[in-house]
Amino acid sequence: MKTNKLITILAALGISLFAAAQDNPIKKSALPHNPFGNPLIPDMIGDPSIVEIDGTFYCYVTTDGYGRGLETSGPPVVWKSKDFKNWSFNGTYFPQAENEKYWAPSKPVWRNGKWYIYPTVNGYMYPAVAESPDGPFRLVKGDTFTLENRLLEKDSVCAIDTEIFIDDDNTPYAIWGLRNVSRLKEDMATIDTLVTITTRKKSYTEGPIFFKRNGIYYFLYTNMALEKYEYFYQMSHVSPFGPYITPKQDRVCATNAEKGVFGPGHGCVFRLEGTDDYYLAYLEFSRNSTNRQVYVNKLEFNADGTIKQVDVSLDGVGALRPQADAPRRLMPMDVKASSVAEPQRVPYKLDKRCQRTEYFVPEFAADESNGSRWMAADNDTTDCWLMLDLGSVRNVGTSKIAFVRPTQGHAYELEGSADGKQWARIGGHADVRKMSPHTDAIDMPLRYLRVRITSGIRGVWEWIVEEPQEKS
Repeated sequence: MKTNKLITILAALGISLFAAAQDNPIKKSALPHNPFGNPLIPDMIGDPSIVEIDGTFYCYVTTDGYGRGLETSGPPVVWKSKDFKNWSFNGTYFPQAENEKYWAPSKPVWRNGKWYIYPTVNGYMYPAVAESPDGPFRLVKGDTFTLENRLLEKDSVCAIDTEIFIDDDNTPYAIWGLRNVSRLKEDMATIDTLVTITTRKKSYTEGPIFFKRNGIYYFLYTNMALEKYEYFYQMSHVSPFGPYITPKQDRVCATNAEKGVFGPGHGCVFRLEGTDDYYLAYLEFSRNSTNRQVYVNKLEFNADGTIKQVDVSLDGVGALRPQADAPRRLMPMDVKASSVAEPQRVPYKLDKRCQRTEYFVPEFAADESNGSRWMAADNDTTDCWLMLDLGSVRNVGTSKIAFVRPTQGHAYELEGSADGKQWARIGGHADVRKMSPHTDAIDMPLRYLRVRITSGIRGVWEWIVEEPQEKS
C-alpha cells in the first residue's frame, strides 16, 4: 500500500521513477576534520580478539563509551562480518555476564567438541563455554562470578587479558597480563604449569598477543599506556614457555604523530584463512579514557621470521573478503538534522602532540567512515531527527543505521518521501533493541529518508542506504 501511494505521488509530480542521481555528492573536503580516520567498527570498543570461522569474521571486544572509565563497561557483544568491512551484532553472546564489568575477551577456541572463551569479568579471568562461537556462553565452573569459578583461583592478583593458544600437538595454553603463560589441563578450566616470561621491557604490561607462524612462537606484550601505548615482542623456536630471544628491532607498533595515530595498544594478531596474510588489530587513544576505537593494519615479516614494525594508519584495510553480490550504496547529496552538538576538545594525557577536536555535523553520518558521527544537541529530546536527501528519486532497497552506543539499545521511526512534503512510515520499531545496524527493507522509490530517534543515544555513526538487491 505504501509503495503504491508513493508511486501515485511521484506520477502526480511528474517525477520519473528512474531519475538519475546527481553527480555532486557531499564533498568530504568541505567537512570539518575527522581526526579518528576509519576504524574497523562503528562503536567505541577496545581489546579486540578477531578470528575467522567458517567464512565469517568474529570480533570479540570490550564495549566502551559508557562514560565512567574503568568503573564499568558495556555488555558482551560479538561483532560479525562476511567481508571485514560491514559489521553487525544482535544481542549478547554471554547473557550470564550482561550486567557485569566485562573486559578483554579472548578469541574462542574449539576444544572437546565445544567453544571456549576467556573474558575478564569484574577484574578476573573466567573460563566460559558454548556450543557455538555465537553463544550463548556460560561459565565452565559454577554459575557465579566468584573466586572458586575463576581460571586462576586467587584473589588480589593481576589476572586479566587472557589470550588462548592451541599448539600443533593440541596442547592448550593461556597467556595473560604481567607475562604469565600457563599450560591448561584437558578441562580447559584448570591451570597446569605456570611460567612467568622475562622480557626486555620490565614495566607493567597487559594485553598479550600470542601466535605461531612457520614453527616460531611469537609473544607480543604492551608497554606504557594512553597516547604512549605500544607493543614489543620476542620469539621462541622451542615452546610457549621459551626460551625466548629478543630481536634487535623488537618494537611491533608505536605512536606515529605524523599520521595521527596515538597509543596503538591492546589488540590481537589474526591470519586470513587459506593465506599467509597476517593483520594486527589494536585499540587507539581516540577520545581518551575508555572511549576508544579499533584499527587494523597489515603485519609483515622479514625472511628470518622477525616482525617488521607496523606502519600504523587510521585508514583501515577495507574488505578482506569482498562479496560479489553486495548491493550498491546510494550516497546522499545532502544531510540535515534537527540539531547538532557542540564540538568537543579531546584532552591529551601524555603527549601534547595529540590535539583533537571532534565535530558532530550531520554529514558525518554518511561519509563512509566509522570514526565520525552525527550527534544531536543535548537539549534536542522531543523530536530528534536526521534526514538524507538522495538528490533525486531513487529505487531504495534497504536502510542500515548504526546508532551511537548501540549496546544500550534504540527505538526509532523511519519515514520516506519523494518530494520532502508528503511522508510515509517505511520502517523502524517501537521496542528498544540492542543491535547494530538497524536494518529496514524498503524496496520503493524515494528521494528523502528521515529517522526519528525515540529511545537511545541521539546520534548516528553511519547510515547506509542501498539499492535493491539484484535478483539472480
